[in-house]
Amino acid sequence: MLTLRTLLCLLPAVVCLTMCSPSPQEADVVHAQTDDSLVVLFTGDLLLDRGVRIAMAAHPADWLLADVAPVLCSADATVANLECPLTPMSTPLGKRYVFRGDTCMASLLRKGGITHATLANNHSNDQGNQGLQSTLSVLSRAGIVPMGCDTLSNDSAHLIAPTLISKAGLHVALFPAVLLNLENWMPRPGALSPIQPSLSLLTRSIRTYSSQHPSHRIVCILHWGVEFQPHASLTQISQATVLAHAGADAIIGHHPHVVQPPRPQDPIPTYYSLGGFVFDQHHPLACRGAVARIVVRQDSLSASLLPLRIRSCRPEWDK
Repeated sequence: MLTLRTLLCLLPAVVCLTMCSPSPQEADVVHAQTDDSLVVLFTGDLLLDRGVRIAMAAHPADWLLADVAPVLCSADATVANLECPLTPMSTPLGKRYVFRGDTCMASLLRKGGITHATLANNHSNDQGNQGLQSTLSVLSRAGIVPMGCDTLSNDSAHLIAPTLISKAGLHVALFPAVLLNLENWMPRPGALSPIQPSLSLLTRSIRTYSSQHPSHRIVCILHWGVEFQPHASLTQISQATVLAHAGADAIIGHHPHVVQPPRPQDPIPTYYSLGGFVFDQHHPLACRGAVARIVVRQDSLSASLLPLRIRSCRPEWDK
Protein backbone atom coordinates (compact mmCIF):
# COMPACT_ATOMS: atom_id res chain seq x y z
CA MET A 1 0.00 0.00 0.00
CA LEU A 2 1.35 3.45 -0.94
CA THR A 3 2.07 5.79 1.93
CA LEU A 4 0.93 9.41 1.81
CA ARG A 5 4.52 10.56 1.31
CA THR A 6 5.04 8.20 -1.64
CA LEU A 7 1.71 9.12 -3.19
CA LEU A 8 2.44 12.83 -3.07
CA CYS A 9 5.96 12.47 -4.40
CA LEU A 10 4.72 10.41 -7.37
CA LEU A 11 1.95 12.86 -8.23
CA PRO A 12 1.88 13.03 -12.06
CA ALA A 13 2.03 16.25 -13.98
CA VAL A 14 -1.36 15.55 -15.52
CA VAL A 15 -2.95 16.49 -12.19
CA CYS A 16 -2.14 20.12 -12.88
CA LEU A 17 -3.99 20.02 -16.20
CA THR A 18 -7.03 18.42 -14.58
CA MET A 19 -7.08 20.76 -11.59
CA CYS A 20 -6.53 23.88 -13.65
CA SER A 21 -9.45 23.39 -16.05
CA PRO A 22 -12.21 25.80 -14.96
CA SER A 23 -15.75 24.58 -14.44
CA PRO A 24 -18.71 26.54 -15.86
CA GLN A 25 -19.44 28.06 -12.43
CA GLU A 26 -15.95 29.55 -12.33
CA ALA A 27 -15.95 30.93 -15.88
CA ASP A 28 -16.81 34.51 -14.87
CA VAL A 29 -13.85 34.76 -12.52
CA VAL A 30 -11.42 33.01 -14.85
CA HIS A 31 -12.36 35.00 -17.94
CA ALA A 32 -12.33 38.32 -16.06
CA GLN A 33 -8.54 38.40 -16.29
CA THR A 34 -7.23 40.44 -19.22
CA ASP A 35 -3.85 41.42 -20.59
CA ASP A 36 -4.22 44.97 -19.22
CA SER A 37 -4.73 43.81 -15.64
CA LEU A 38 -2.67 42.11 -12.93
CA VAL A 39 -4.76 39.70 -10.83
CA VAL A 40 -3.46 38.51 -7.48
CA LEU A 41 -5.39 36.17 -5.16
CA PHE A 42 -4.79 35.81 -1.43
CA THR A 43 -5.83 32.88 0.75
CA GLY A 44 -6.21 32.54 4.48
CA ASP A 45 -4.57 29.97 6.76
CA LEU A 46 -3.15 26.88 5.08
CA LEU A 47 -2.23 23.99 7.40
CA LEU A 48 -0.71 20.70 6.22
CA ASP A 49 -0.57 18.80 9.50
CA ARG A 50 -2.83 17.35 12.21
CA GLY A 51 -6.35 16.78 10.86
CA VAL A 52 -5.40 17.85 7.34
CA ARG A 53 -2.71 15.17 7.21
CA ILE A 54 -5.26 12.55 8.30
CA ALA A 55 -7.81 13.72 5.72
CA MET A 56 -5.22 13.67 2.95
CA ALA A 57 -4.31 10.07 3.73
CA ALA A 58 -7.88 9.01 2.90
CA HIS A 59 -8.08 10.74 -0.51
CA PRO A 60 -6.20 11.04 -3.81
CA ALA A 61 -3.44 13.62 -3.82
CA ASP A 62 -5.31 16.12 -6.03
CA TRP A 63 -8.38 16.08 -3.75
CA LEU A 64 -7.19 18.83 -1.41
CA LEU A 65 -7.36 21.77 -3.85
CA ALA A 66 -9.48 20.22 -6.61
CA ASP A 67 -12.45 22.57 -6.18
CA VAL A 68 -10.52 25.84 -6.00
CA ALA A 69 -7.52 25.13 -8.24
CA PRO A 70 -9.09 26.33 -11.53
CA VAL A 71 -9.60 29.83 -10.12
CA LEU A 72 -6.22 29.89 -8.37
CA CYS A 73 -4.49 28.83 -11.59
CA SER A 74 -6.30 31.53 -13.57
CA ALA A 75 -4.73 34.37 -11.57
CA ASP A 76 -1.37 35.92 -12.33
CA ALA A 77 -0.32 35.01 -8.79
CA THR A 78 -1.87 33.33 -5.75
CA VAL A 79 -0.48 34.04 -2.29
CA ALA A 80 -1.15 31.58 0.56
CA ASN A 81 -0.47 31.95 4.27
CA LEU A 82 1.47 28.76 4.99
CA GLU A 83 0.83 27.91 8.66
CA CYS A 84 3.47 25.21 9.06
CA PRO A 85 7.10 24.55 8.13
CA LEU A 86 7.76 21.95 5.43
CA THR A 87 10.66 19.87 6.67
CA PRO A 88 11.65 16.22 7.14
CA MET A 89 13.36 17.17 10.42
CA SER A 90 11.53 17.24 13.74
CA THR A 91 13.09 20.01 15.84
CA PRO A 92 10.00 21.38 17.59
CA LEU A 93 9.85 24.52 19.69
CA GLY A 94 8.50 24.23 23.21
CA LYS A 95 5.00 25.56 22.61
CA ARG A 96 1.43 24.27 22.78
CA TYR A 97 0.67 23.92 19.08
CA VAL A 98 3.56 22.74 16.92
CA PHE A 99 3.08 21.82 13.25
CA ARG A 100 5.19 20.21 10.54
CA GLY A 101 4.15 19.54 6.94
CA ASP A 102 5.42 16.93 4.50
CA THR A 103 7.92 18.33 2.03
CA CYS A 104 6.18 16.62 -0.88
CA MET A 105 3.17 18.88 -0.32
CA ALA A 106 4.98 21.84 -1.88
CA SER A 107 4.64 20.45 -5.42
CA LEU A 108 0.96 19.75 -4.81
CA LEU A 109 0.38 23.35 -3.74
CA ARG A 110 2.16 24.65 -6.83
CA LYS A 111 0.12 22.43 -9.13
CA GLY A 112 -2.99 23.71 -7.40
CA GLY A 113 -2.16 27.28 -8.42
CA ILE A 114 -0.26 28.68 -5.42
CA THR A 115 2.71 30.76 -6.56
CA HIS A 116 3.73 32.56 -3.35
CA ALA A 117 3.70 31.56 0.31
CA THR A 118 4.02 33.97 3.20
CA LEU A 119 5.86 32.70 6.27
CA ALA A 120 5.16 35.80 8.36
CA ASN A 121 3.00 34.03 10.92
CA ASN A 122 3.25 32.36 14.32
CA HIS A 123 3.70 28.78 13.04
CA SER A 124 6.32 28.93 10.28
CA ASN A 125 8.98 28.80 13.02
CA ASP A 126 7.47 25.73 14.77
CA GLN A 127 10.52 23.59 13.88
CA GLY A 128 13.12 26.24 14.61
CA ASN A 129 15.72 27.70 12.26
CA GLN A 130 16.41 24.36 10.58
CA GLY A 131 12.72 24.04 9.79
CA LEU A 132 12.62 27.56 8.35
CA GLN A 133 15.66 26.92 6.17
CA SER A 134 14.13 23.68 4.92
CA THR A 135 10.81 25.40 4.14
CA LEU A 136 12.45 28.09 2.03
CA SER A 137 14.40 25.47 0.10
CA VAL A 138 11.42 23.15 -0.40
CA LEU A 139 9.13 25.95 -1.60
CA SER A 140 11.72 27.35 -3.99
CA ARG A 141 12.39 23.96 -5.56
CA ALA A 142 8.65 23.53 -6.13
CA GLY A 143 8.42 26.90 -7.91
CA ILE A 144 6.72 28.74 -5.04
CA VAL A 145 8.17 32.08 -3.94
CA PRO A 146 8.68 32.14 -0.15
CA MET A 147 8.28 35.51 1.53
CA GLY A 148 7.76 37.07 4.94
CA CYS A 149 10.93 35.48 6.30
CA ASP A 150 14.35 37.09 6.38
CA THR A 151 17.74 37.13 8.05
CA LEU A 152 17.60 39.61 10.91
CA SER A 153 19.82 42.65 10.70
CA ASN A 154 21.82 44.20 13.52
CA ASP A 155 20.36 47.52 12.42
CA SER A 156 16.92 47.96 14.02
CA ALA A 157 16.14 50.67 11.47
CA HIS A 158 16.77 48.34 8.50
CA LEU A 159 13.86 48.83 6.09
CA ILE A 160 11.70 45.89 4.99
CA ALA A 161 12.04 44.96 1.31
CA PRO A 162 8.79 43.84 -0.34
CA THR A 163 8.17 40.95 -2.73
CA LEU A 164 7.33 42.35 -6.16
CA ILE A 165 4.81 40.85 -8.61
CA SER A 166 4.90 42.42 -12.08
CA LYS A 167 3.17 42.03 -15.41
CA ALA A 168 3.18 44.25 -18.51
CA GLY A 169 4.23 47.39 -16.67
CA LEU A 170 1.93 46.76 -13.68
CA HIS A 171 3.50 46.17 -10.27
CA VAL A 172 2.24 45.03 -6.87
CA ALA A 173 4.60 45.20 -3.90
CA LEU A 174 3.73 42.79 -1.08
CA PHE A 175 4.72 43.59 2.50
CA PRO A 176 4.11 40.51 4.70
CA ALA A 177 4.50 40.90 8.46
CA VAL A 178 3.42 39.23 11.67
CA LEU A 179 2.20 41.76 14.23
CA LEU A 180 1.84 39.24 17.05
CA ASN A 181 4.22 37.99 19.72
CA LEU A 182 5.89 34.73 18.66
CA GLU A 183 5.66 32.12 21.39
CA ASN A 184 9.01 30.87 22.75
CA TRP A 185 10.95 32.46 19.88
CA MET A 186 14.06 34.53 20.48
CA PRO A 187 15.20 35.91 17.12
CA ARG A 188 18.83 36.92 16.95
CA PRO A 189 20.75 39.03 14.43
CA GLY A 190 22.05 36.98 11.54
CA ALA A 191 19.43 34.26 12.00
CA LEU A 192 16.46 33.50 9.79
CA SER A 193 13.13 34.60 11.26
CA PRO A 194 9.54 35.47 10.31
CA ILE A 195 9.34 39.21 9.65
CA GLN A 196 8.04 40.72 12.89
CA PRO A 197 8.53 44.48 12.64
CA SER A 198 7.28 47.24 14.84
CA LEU A 199 4.39 49.18 13.34
CA SER A 200 6.67 52.21 12.99
CA LEU A 201 9.27 50.22 11.00
CA LEU A 202 6.60 48.73 8.73
CA THR A 203 5.09 52.18 8.22
CA ARG A 204 8.47 53.71 7.44
CA SER A 205 9.26 50.94 4.97
CA ILE A 206 5.97 51.43 3.14
CA ARG A 207 6.29 55.21 3.07
CA THR A 208 9.84 55.02 1.70
CA TYR A 209 8.95 52.44 -0.94
CA SER A 210 5.87 54.40 -2.01
CA SER A 211 7.87 57.58 -2.50
CA GLN A 212 10.51 55.73 -4.55
CA HIS A 213 7.99 53.74 -6.64
CA PRO A 214 4.88 55.92 -6.98
CA SER A 215 3.35 53.79 -9.76
CA HIS A 216 3.54 50.55 -7.75
CA ARG A 217 0.55 49.31 -5.75
CA ILE A 218 1.29 48.25 -2.18
CA VAL A 219 -0.50 45.40 -0.39
CA CYS A 220 0.19 44.63 3.28
CA ILE A 221 -0.26 40.98 4.32
CA LEU A 222 -0.67 40.95 8.08
CA HIS A 223 -0.83 38.14 10.61
CA TRP A 224 -2.67 39.83 13.45
CA GLY A 225 -5.89 40.05 15.43
CA VAL A 226 -7.68 37.88 17.98
CA GLU A 227 -8.61 34.27 17.28
CA PHE A 228 -12.28 33.46 16.61
CA GLN A 229 -13.44 37.08 16.90
CA PRO A 230 -15.85 37.85 14.02
CA HIS A 231 -14.88 41.52 13.84
CA ALA A 232 -11.62 43.41 13.81
CA SER A 233 -10.21 44.64 17.10
CA LEU A 234 -9.59 48.32 17.82
CA THR A 235 -5.87 47.59 17.53
CA GLN A 236 -6.29 46.18 14.01
CA ILE A 237 -8.42 49.14 12.95
CA SER A 238 -5.86 51.59 14.30
CA GLN A 239 -2.96 49.77 12.63
CA ALA A 240 -4.82 49.60 9.31
CA THR A 241 -5.45 53.35 9.39
CA VAL A 242 -1.78 54.09 10.02
CA LEU A 243 -0.68 51.82 7.15
CA ALA A 244 -3.22 53.31 4.77
CA HIS A 245 -1.92 56.80 5.50
CA ALA A 246 1.63 55.54 4.94
CA GLY A 247 0.78 54.50 1.37
CA ALA A 248 -0.72 51.00 1.48
CA ASP A 249 -3.36 50.41 -1.22
CA ALA A 250 -4.91 47.29 0.35
CA ILE A 251 -4.55 45.15 3.48
CA ILE A 252 -4.96 41.38 3.68
CA GLY A 253 -5.16 39.79 7.13
CA HIS A 254 -5.24 36.36 8.75
CA HIS A 255 -4.75 34.53 12.06
CA PRO A 256 -8.23 34.76 13.68
CA HIS A 257 -9.34 31.60 11.75
CA VAL A 258 -12.69 33.27 10.99
CA VAL A 259 -13.65 35.87 8.40
CA GLN A 260 -13.44 39.44 9.65
CA PRO A 261 -15.09 41.65 7.03
CA PRO A 262 -14.03 45.13 5.91
CA ARG A 263 -15.64 48.21 7.42
CA PRO A 264 -17.42 50.91 5.37
CA GLN A 265 -15.17 53.53 6.99
CA ASP A 266 -11.93 51.88 5.87
CA PRO A 267 -10.00 54.25 3.58
CA ILE A 268 -8.60 51.34 1.53
CA PRO A 269 -9.78 47.73 0.92
CA THR A 270 -9.03 46.04 4.25
CA TYR A 271 -9.83 42.38 4.78
CA TYR A 272 -8.96 42.01 8.44
CA SER A 273 -9.10 38.21 8.30
CA LEU A 274 -9.76 35.80 5.43
CA GLY A 275 -10.39 32.94 7.87
CA GLY A 276 -9.22 29.47 6.99
CA PHE A 277 -8.29 28.02 3.62
CA VAL A 278 -6.98 24.51 4.32
CA PHE A 279 -7.56 23.85 8.01
CA ASP A 280 -9.03 21.41 10.50
CA GLN A 281 -10.88 23.76 12.85
CA HIS A 282 -14.34 22.69 14.03
CA HIS A 283 -15.50 26.04 15.39
CA PRO A 284 -18.74 26.88 13.46
CA LEU A 285 -17.43 30.22 12.17
CA ALA A 286 -14.11 28.61 11.19
CA CYS A 287 -15.84 26.45 8.58
CA ARG A 288 -16.07 29.50 6.32
CA GLY A 289 -13.31 31.44 4.68
CA ALA A 290 -12.62 33.67 1.72
CA VAL A 291 -10.10 34.34 -1.01
CA ALA A 292 -9.32 38.01 -1.64
CA ARG A 293 -9.02 39.07 -5.27
CA ILE A 294 -6.98 42.17 -6.09
CA VAL A 295 -7.13 43.48 -9.66
CA VAL A 296 -4.61 46.14 -10.65
CA ARG A 297 -4.87 48.20 -13.81
CA GLN A 298 -2.88 51.18 -14.96
CA ASP A 299 -5.10 53.66 -13.14
CA SER A 300 -6.99 51.59 -10.56
CA LEU A 301 -7.01 48.88 -7.92
CA SER A 302 -10.18 46.93 -7.16
CA ALA A 303 -10.78 44.27 -4.53
CA SER A 304 -13.41 41.62 -3.88
CA LEU A 305 -13.95 38.47 -1.84
CA LEU A 306 -14.65 34.95 -3.10
CA PRO A 307 -16.40 33.09 -0.25
CA LEU A 308 -15.41 29.56 0.75
CA ARG A 309 -16.71 26.69 2.80
CA ILE A 310 -14.23 24.32 4.43
CA ARG A 311 -15.44 20.72 4.36
CA SER A 312 -13.29 17.91 5.74
CA CYS A 313 -10.35 20.35 5.89
CA ARG A 314 -10.44 21.32 2.21
CA PRO A 315 -11.71 24.56 0.61
CA GLU A 316 -14.74 24.62 -1.67
CA TRP A 317 -16.39 27.61 -3.29
CA ASP A 318 -19.53 28.71 -1.48
CA LYS A 319 -21.88 28.78 -4.47
